[in-house]
Amino acid sequence: MRAAFIKLHLAVFLAGFTGILGKLITLNEGLLVWYRLLISAVTLWLLFGLNNKIQKISFKQILQITGVGFIAALHWVTFYGSIKYANVSVALVCFSAIGFFTAIIEPLLNRRRIIPQEILLGLLVIAGIYIIFHFDPRFKTGIIIGMISALLAAIFPVLNRQLLKSVSVETLTTYELSGGFLTLSLILPLWLQYSPPAHIIPTASDFGWLLFLSWFCTVWAFQLSAHALKKISAFTVNLSFNLEPVYGILLAFIVYQENKMLGWNFYAGLFIIILAVCIQMLRVYRNRSKAIT
Repeated sequence: MRAAFIKLHLAVFLAGFTGILGKLITLNEGLLVWYRLLISAVTLWLLFGLNNKIQKISFKQILQITGVGFIAALHWVTFYGSIKYANVSVALVCFSAIGFFTAIIEPLLNRRRIIPQEILLGLLVIAGIYIIFHFDPRFKTGIIIGMISALLAAIFPVLNRQLLKSVSVETLTTYELSGGFLTLSLILPLWLQYSPPAHIIPTASDFGWLLFLSWFCTVWAFQLSAHALKKISAFTVNLSFNLEPVYGILLAFIVYQENKMLGWNFYAGLFIIILAVCIQMLRVYRNRSKAIT
């Protein structure tokens, strides 16, 4: 359990860089995610395929994993869209709603009862988001897109947990990112018509940041979180990812001085979000200790 938490929080730390990279990379959100998936998928096929770490799975399983990959791809597109329409801090805080959505979605998909404590903790996070943006309506479009991103982000870890019962981490990650790339490729022309890009080919600087985003914040972080899902519930994993805004926002403050754009309400809401995460971590450790004794 301790090793799972270490892997989980390392994945969260790596995820904290994604917001900054989303603003550093000048491509629009659709192309950014498309290149991210392309580089990640090629890397995984070379890394795991050459080492025979990819299982042979049925066509039905491939379709299931591809569907989850498509959800993950849409999550990333909406996440970066939120950054483009608002800023890094706004997108990351909206992402914190993932805990609330997971508290509802996980019981429905796994056919178990809803845990009231998880709903309350999720609502606590929603309250934090409300406090931040009730007083600052400048980023309305970015907020709406960010909440859609959080909803999508709540779904695919729950589905991944089910798939990992019969598929290895390496196989799941490879097929999922490949499936996300293929399905996004089908709808990308329509997306580019809706959101025309300034340029399609990444600059030299963009390409360097895309490599970092793909290799460290996608391939490695995906594997770490998938390993954690074998030991920890999807709700706890998703709620832990609410710490991603903390890392990302601190980086946004340092790199883009976004703290100059934010008032007291932002810090009050962020405190409530961090409090919800800490309470859930305490609940998990207490339940684990009771199980051992």
